[in-house]
Amino acid sequence: MRSHEKLLLENKAWAEETRRRKPEFFEQLAHGQQPEFLWIGCADSRVPADIIVNAEPGLIFAHRNIANQVIATDLNCLSVVQYAVQVLKVKHIIVCGHYNCGGVKAALSRQRSDFTLLNKWLLHVKDVYRLHRDELDAINCVDAKTNRLVELNVIEQVNNLAFSSIVQNVWRSEQRPMIHGWVYALDDGLLKQLITLGPESAMDPIYRWDDEPAEPAH
Repeated sequence: MRSHEKLLLENKAWAEETRRRKPEFFEQLAHGQQPEFLWIGCADSRVPADIIVNAEPGLIFAHRNIANQVIATDLNCLSVVQYAVQVLKVKHIIVCGHYNCGGVKAALSRQRSDFTLLNKWLLHVKDVYRLHRDELDAINCVDAKTNRLVELNVIEQVNNLAFSSIVQNVWRSEQRPMIHGWVYALDDGLLKQLITLGPESAMDPIYRWDDEPAEPAH
């Protein structure tokens, strides 16, 4: 049996078992979604959002990319954030990285000539390294350095969300969502919380959005 055919058989078995346990499950899902969480995670196949938090379908709205980044020019990610925040009205956004992340590890190395597109994406993780170079260069173990950059990258992406007009506008009008930065350990399956930001969190004023018109220059 081919691997993709096995996936189709597993899907059929899952659907039948789910319908047996909860006869109305799929009919309820078909009426629409009201997820409480937006999950921004790494594309790594070992970190599936629903499974690692034991969530049923319908609870988590998800976006995944290499190294779980939130970039101001990434219209894909920002469209997901805007839809989740303004239409689905999620109460929480979770940015989840994971230890031993291949993207983060690659960002600690020089750019590769065969990674013409990946190099551009990983530049944003390299920027996080540059901001914390003194701390990271003091770590001699490569794995430990990678894992600390994983944590710092998650924290940076949480801040990037907080800096966005999408989040700040809803913070101001509806006092939601809370933004959480988590990291997942592949070796024991546990999540670690690193940071939480909300409408009342301190922020450098230079990142705050202001609807008031600027004073004309003299």
